[in-house]
Amino acid sequence: MRTGMANLPLHGHHCPRWLFERMTRLSTAIVEAIVEEFGQRALLVRMSDPFWFQALGCVVGFDWHSSGLTTVLCGALKQGLVPRQRDLGVYFAGGKAMTSRKTPGEIEAYTEKYGLPNHVDQLQYASRMSAKVDSAAVQDGYQIYHHFFMFSGDGNWAVVQQGMNPGDGWARRYHWLSDSLESYIEEPHAAVCGRQGAQVLNMVSKESVAARDVSVFVAGERPEKTVAELKRIAELVEQKPALLNLPASHPVPQAGRIEKTLRRLYDLTPRDYEQLLATEGVGPATVRAFALVGEVVYGVKASYRDPVRYSFAHGGKDGHPYPVDRKNYDRSIVMLETALRRARTGDRDKMEALRRLARLEKGVAQ
Repeated sequence: MRTGMANLPLHGHHCPRWLFERMTRLSTAIVEAIVEEFGQRALLVRMSDPFWFQALGCVVGFDWHSSGLTTVLCGALKQGLVPRQRDLGVYFAGGKAMTSRKTPGEIEAYTEKYGLPNHVDQLQYASRMSAKVDSAAVQDGYQIYHHFFMFSGDGNWAVVQQGMNPGDGWARRYHWLSDSLESYIEEPHAAVCGRQGAQVLNMVSKESVAARDVSVFVAGERPEKTVAELKRIAELVEQKPALLNLPASHPVPQAGRIEKTLRRLYDLTPRDYEQLLATEGVGPATVRAFALVGEVVYGVKASYRDPVRYSFAHGGKDGHPYPVDRKNYDRSIVMLETALRRARTGDRDKMEALRRLARLEKGVAQ
């Protein structure tokens, strides 16, 4: 897993129409150029890289490192590429707030509309599990409010989702890539981008393997026994707060509120932690409950290691680091769109010139 630091403050997301239209055209042209030159999978790989994604947002002028860079950039790409998805072979679903809930339906609709190979179940599962991991298995104080799912016709996919911390007003971004995914429940991220946090319950850490196994075992216990243990833990914590080093964001779950979920798991008897996590109704409270019971009753501790890990060209829409220069912006759009049109007709001089420019820039940088 790649890790690092990149703070994402929550700035206002208002964007003038003239600028949003240009942002949409430029970001669309860049994406088309990448697919034209390197293929669909290369685009997914780039979108899963937080540094490339951040640079793309800054190049087209989005919010200069604020949380709006993620939400508006993804929205612009989805809107701008609607008429080009069939030709590109890459499809965009989800988005901010309630739009994210439409992701499973959009995956199915794209598959039917464009006659794609039937990977619907696997893609819908990938969308659901990536969201479930970052909202329940990683408890870092950030509430997921943006889920953007990209996939190609061969079933490869990438996810960019973002959460907000209501306490300090910062955002955190989570990147996923099917190519690098070996397990949904152990180090699954391509990257997690944000401020380093303390006491983050991380059930998908390698260090949490024993805690995951204990959680599966506890899920198979009679619900009454687990409820009784949770009540006892709550009493102990109240009497002796030092018993468990719990941050304010990780209170002992109220046993009565998760009893229904405990009974569902008892009837299901999940075979492993992934099936446990995928079960309907299993959320942060249930995950935390099993982790606490595992620690207090069985002496198995979960990991509290935070999984967390700039550039601009045309300025930012909010005037930082400087206002957008419309003339230069339009020149960049025309150059890319012209190169793409010529490449499709067999005239690749412009595209080759751009590639030579990239090689020259790389040589200067070294």
